[in-house]
Amino acid sequence: MGKKLGLFILVLHVVQALWAGDGKFAVNKINPLLFINANAVLRFEEETFEVYSADEARYTKHYAITILNDNADDWAIFMEHYDKLITIQDIDGYLYDAAGNEIKRLKNKDINDYSATSDNNLVDDNRIKFHNFNYRQYPYTIEYKVVFNYKNNTMFFPQWMPQSKSMFSVEQSSIHIIAPSSYQVRYKAINYNNKPIETIDGSKKVYTWQTTNLMAIKREKFSPRWDVLVTSVLFGPSNFEVQNYKGNMQSWKDFGLFSYSLKLNRDVLPDNIKQTIHALLDGVNDTYKKVDILYKYVQKNTRYISIQLGVGGWQPLDANFVATKGYGDCKALTNYMYSILKEAGIASIYTKVKAGDNEDDIHVDFPSSQFNHIILCVPNGKDSIWLECTSQIQQTGYLGAFTANRHVLLVDGENSKIVTTPKYGAAQNTQNKKITAILNNDASLQILADNYYQCIKQDDLHGIINYYSKEKIKEKLSKSLEFATYEINSFNYSQPVSTMPLVKEHLQVTISNYASITGKRLFVMPNVLTRVGKMFSIDEERKNDIVFTEEFTENDTVEITIPPGYQLETMPLLLNEQTAYAKYTSTVKLVENKIIYIRNYVQLSGKFSVTMYNSIATFYDKIYKADHGKIVFVKSE
Repeated sequence: MGKKLGLFILVLHVVQALWAGDGKFAVNKINPLLFINANAVLRFEEETFEVYSADEARYTKHYAITILNDNADDWAIFMEHYDKLITIQDIDGYLYDAAGNEIKRLKNKDINDYSATSDNNLVDDNRIKFHNFNYRQYPYTIEYKVVFNYKNNTMFFPQWMPQSKSMFSVEQSSIHIIAPSSYQVRYKAINYNNKPIETIDGSKKVYTWQTTNLMAIKREKFSPRWDVLVTSVLFGPSNFEVQNYKGNMQSWKDFGLFSYSLKLNRDVLPDNIKQTIHALLDGVNDTYKKVDILYKYVQKNTRYISIQLGVGGWQPLDANFVATKGYGDCKALTNYMYSILKEAGIASIYTKVKAGDNEDDIHVDFPSSQFNHIILCVPNGKDSIWLECTSQIQQTGYLGAFTANRHVLLVDGENSKIVTTPKYGAAQNTQNKKITAILNNDASLQILADNYYQCIKQDDLHGIINYYSKEKIKEKLSKSLEFATYEINSFNYSQPVSTMPLVKEHLQVTISNYASITGKRLFVMPNVLTRVGKMFSIDEERKNDIVFTEEFTENDTVEITIPPGYQLETMPLLLNEQTAYAKYTSTVKLVENKIIYIRNYVQLSGKFSVTMYNSIATFYDKIYKADHGKIVFVKSE
């Protein structure tokens, strides 16, 4: 045992003595090792999911968490969602002090019940049960038990993940899956090396997974996805029902067949829409052009509003509803676009995806309902056309960071299967900045910038300039510029026609005190607008592999005219290096009284061994220093 760890445990023993008590959740009963890096400790957790039949189940969660400091107060909050298909039968709750003494017991009147309807939802049946003891004398412990009834819906099984967050240690946790002996329990274990304990209880079989003494994990920057770092088990049904719709999830094809049944015969369009479709396509022969015309028609004439009621959370509203009302959720709008293309004689495929800008991909080797969004795939030779049907501004065929580079389920009847959406790499996700600047005698800098952002590099900016007012755009722009004092004199955005979405930015900015003047010396940073921050700590003791998920290219060309009367004294550190994960070059020269600076940075994706950490950290430290390097001039006599 290291000296630092030994001293840490000794101190904890002293502190624990101050928390001594005889209660079952007394803090002095916690193994000292579980305090290391922990904001909270899961004292115990027991989950039970019992399948009664293909359409009925019960789920019980019983747990206690000791909150060690204010960083974990949110973890003491009870918040559970329910709806008409998954109801909450019972809730119990208790609050304990550091000695494990009961302070307060939950009463029914203390439980808040809220609608979970968002601003984008016209109507849904999602609700939330909420409670908070609002205790702030650390450490303290909360205990909750909640029972859910699944009626006419066994599509979703719980996931067991004792460490669902970082800085969270676990004393003990278990889950029991109970099902009729004839029912196939499906699961995928991650970082759990033992097989489940199997027992027989009459006509039922009980499967148990359990673990103890899991030390808290400190999340590291650019580490692998959380659910492959910790112990977890995914569960999924074999046979299931949702409001009399029967399905099976033993294969992706089976799940695709179920999803296909939910949308069957919902593609009938009113006559006036059919006539409009054929009028729009009169004389057009190219498939992409047809899709483009019809996609823009749908964008112009519909809007996104979520409607989630019962099976409607997974079943699209019919095409006639969307045509009449002019709105729908992702399922309805995608089905509407599918129906319009069908009328035009163009085949397309309703597609399930796990969407989100920072969302992890699905577990492809475990068929189950891991999706939260619907998009449309239009097969077109080697290059399928992908459509995000909820957006009124998206370019035809472009998905963006929200759904790009994901495994998705094509819902195509017997042909349902998993495929991947397009990946936008470093060649597509580009940022090009051309800056012309004048440095004044008072050290202020006047810059004129013409910048181009393409693909995912333009995603956020594209949304801002299409949805925000000019005043709000300026406010957002102001927050993005990293200068102490400056004034935006003018700005302008345009979106030129391009095969990939492109945003052009024109800026005129005056930056006060951009350069530093010390005596006779003038210090100027040639990299004006694009600088990386500190990515890694060189002296960090790394535990996990490094994972880069983004790919992009940044090109900067900067020309700065300096005031007369200065001579070059020192050039900044320049860099020209290439690795398996990135390449970076920077050059700078002085041409008469002008600084000419050129920077190229290409970031690649991939997973890299923790053994490479020191070299990776050193490389990005070099980039940081090169990006922040300064030219030193001295005033002529």
